[in-house]
Order: sequence, then C-alpha cells, then structure tokens
Amino acid sequence: MYNYVDLFSGCGGLSLGIERAGGHLQLAVEKSDMAAYTFYANFVDETIDDSSWRAYLARSVEEQVESTVAVTPLRDVLDSPAAMARILDAGVDVVVGGPPCQGFSLAGRRNPHDVRNTLPWEYLEFVNRTSPRMVVIENVVGMNHKFANDEDAPFVQLQQALRDTGRGYIVQGVAVNALHYGAPQNRPRLMIIGLRSDVASNLGVASSNALWRSGFVDEIDMHDIPALAPIPTVARHSSPTIADAIGDLQHVLPAPHNARAAAFRKVTKSRRVWGLPRSAKSVDPIANQQPRKHSDNTQSRFRVYQWLSANGLPPRLLSQLSSGNSLLEARALEDISAANFPATSPDGTVLAHNADEMLVLMQRLRTKKHTQKALKWNEPARTVVTLPDDYVHPSEPRIFTVREMARFQGFPDDFEFRGKETTGSLRRRFEVPQYSQVGNAVSPFLAFAVGQMIEQTVGDISEVAESA
Repeated sequence: MYNYVDLFSGCGGLSLGIERAGGHLQLAVEKSDMAAYTFYANFVDETIDDSSWRAYLARSVEEQVESTVAVTPLRDVLDSPAAMARILDAGVDVVVGGPPCQGFSLAGRRNPHDVRNTLPWEYLEFVNRTSPRMVVIENVVGMNHKFANDEDAPFVQLQQALRDTGRGYIVQGVAVNALHYGAPQNRPRLMIIGLRSDVASNLGVASSNALWRSGFVDEIDMHDIPALAPIPTVARHSSPTIADAIGDLQHVLPAPHNARAAAFRKVTKSRRVWGLPRSAKSVDPIANQQPRKHSDNTQSRFRVYQWLSANGLPPRLLSQLSSGNSLLEARALEDISAANFPATSPDGTVLAHNADEMLVLMQRLRTKKHTQKALKWNEPARTVVTLPDDYVHPSEPRIFTVREMARFQGFPDDFEFRGKETTGSLRRRFEVPQYSQVGNAVSPFLAFAVGQMIEQTVGDISEVAESA
C-alpha cells in the first residue's frame, strides 16, 4: 500500500480508481466547496450533512489537512508551514491530480491575469517539496495544442518542467481513452506520468520518449505498452454501450441482459468494490437520479432530435433552419423528405405525418444551438461534459440525469453527489454543481488502471533499496 495526495481532486474520480487499486488517501485538496463536499461524503464520512459541512468549511487549513480534505486553493496549503510539516511527516509516495494547464508555459505566465497559468507551477512546487516517488498529471487533449508558433504545446513543456523538478523525474506522456478501460464513454484525455529518477534507475524503468496512445486490447500490441502507462482492459466487442450502462434506469425499452451489461452493473453497484466502505444508505431509490423538467417545446425538440438520429439525419438541421438561408432550408427539406413517415418518437408521440408537416414543426422548434444531439443505445456515450443539455436521452424527451452521466463515467451507484444539481451561467465561474462534478472527473475505470500501474511500480520499490 502507498500514500497518495490528490491535488485539484474534484469529486474524487481519480482517487476512487486509485483506492480500488490499493492506494491510501493521505490528503485531497479541492477549492470548490461543492466538489469537496462530495469527496468528503464518499471518502471520509457519509453521515455529514449541510450544517456540519458549513462548520467544516470554517475550520483552518491546518485542521482540514488533518481531516484529509482541504477545501482551499493549493496555494494556501503550500503557504502553511504547519500543514506542509504534517504532510511531510506522513510521507508522500504518489501525487496525482489535474491542474488546469491550458496556458502553461516554461517562459512564464502567458496571461498574468489567468490564474490557470500559476496552478501547474503550484502543483510542481508541491512535488518539489514532497519529493514523491511517482507523479500523475491528467488534463484535456487541448493541452497538446500549440498556443504560439515559437513554443512547444503546454503538454510538452510541462513534461520538461517535471523532468527538472526536485530530484528529477523520468516522464511518460500518454493519450488515453476511458473507452479502452471499461467505461461506456468515448473520453480521450492526456496524462503525464513521472517516476523519480533515482527510483527509475534502481528499478530499471525507462520512458519510451514518445507519446503512447491507448487502444482496445485486441487492436494494439500489448507488448509495446511503456512501463509507465495504464494497461487497457477491454476488447472492442466487450466495450459497454449506453444500453448496458443505463438500460435499467429507464422505462421505454427493456434493460439488456447480456454479459457486458451484467459485468458493468456488478462493478458499479457498490463503492465497496472500489475500496470504500459500504454505504449505510439504501440504494433504492438510487441517488442523483431525478430527471430534469423541460417545457413542452423543449420536449418536442428533443423528440425531433431522436427522430433525426433514428433516420441518420444530422442534428444540425434544426440550427440550419434558424439561419434564414433559403438554400439551407431547401436542402433540409430534401433530407427530411427521404426519411420515414409518419415521424414517431421513441415514446410513441407522432411528430408529423409527412415531410411538409415535419418542416413546419422544425421551423417552430428551430434553435441556434448546434451542439445538442440524441445519443444511441447501441453506442458508447460521447464525452461527458459539465453542461447537461448537450446530449439527449435516446428514448425519453429529456437530458440525462446526474446518475446516468455518473454511470457513463463509471461511478458506483452509492457514490452520492452533493451540492446543487446545476447552476446558472454566471455562477459557473465559481460554483461546481453535481453535473459539473461528474463532467470534470477522471473516469474511475481509467483511474483504476492508473492505480494498478502505480501499485505495480510502488510494490517493486519495497524490494529495491532507493539511492540516497
């Protein structure tokens, strides 16, 4: 077993997978009180209520560090001698986390008013001061895009910064997709995995010095996986679909009873499987499964998206009809005319009897929003995002619930999300409600594979003397 610290922990997706692989949480640092509330309730004490949580937030940084979850910016922890002394006394084997890195640059702050540019440096400062054996940094794929022609992408620069931090680290960059690790979701992410240089030397571990990309186990050469990369776990045919993940949570179609669905539901039934104590609460009804309420017009629009999806038509037709472009409208009518009529939504509602009626309906429901799309039962979910209204349920005229989104990520059903369910656009700057917590999280399925890789490496360390 090894101690780990989770920085920028969010609600705990990364920690959940690492706990399942045998890690022991020493400290989580998360500045959002909503996300930290979820983390604390699931990893520390599920009996905590809103009143007790408000009292917890009033504690000092030092007291919160002692209680495992620090609800504060990382800078506050770094600036507290007492907090850092306690962390160092306990010993840090592994540091993990996902600091926002889009603006990172070795040349300094790209925008001095953008706090994101300081957060990776604070993460590296924590690594420098604690000297962990392993480091894991997770971020979005956009981190590998250049922001200036004369500089490498932040992803490349951050790898070099980690190599030069403290006693030095060998670094492996990986491009991973939660789909290849058992999640019913297409979710590409980048990770930087570092092993302290002296430990790497003693273990004979090296980096491939190239970006490694994950894949299904039946489509990649498993012998070419670098030592510091999470090993994929599923073949394409055994990768779960939306139906496998949430078929039992809806009423329009019968839930599937295949081996994929059974395997998925077994591992997501209880957080005990993931190394956390069994919840004392009943999972019936399942928490966070309250459907959102929509207006009649919105429900009609969702039914049209479902009909478009069933007929292989692009959802952008609705936004094209709001453009005022007669050519686009003519093309839309041509596409619609080739579809099957009468047009019926999955819940049995007749939308239109012919193409002309459908065009009238779509013109009434037209929207400038072009990101909404009805998903399909027999496919994996698209990347779970923080805004819940981008994806429409395959059969019901609504968006997905928090619990359904959490199933796509791989959270067990008794992992309860706390705080507001959603929030207004201005409040999104500082609030992290349940939908955002799910959308920001690392998939626990991917995190478990990362944890297994850490466990295998750290387990070897106990048998090899480290250099001074």
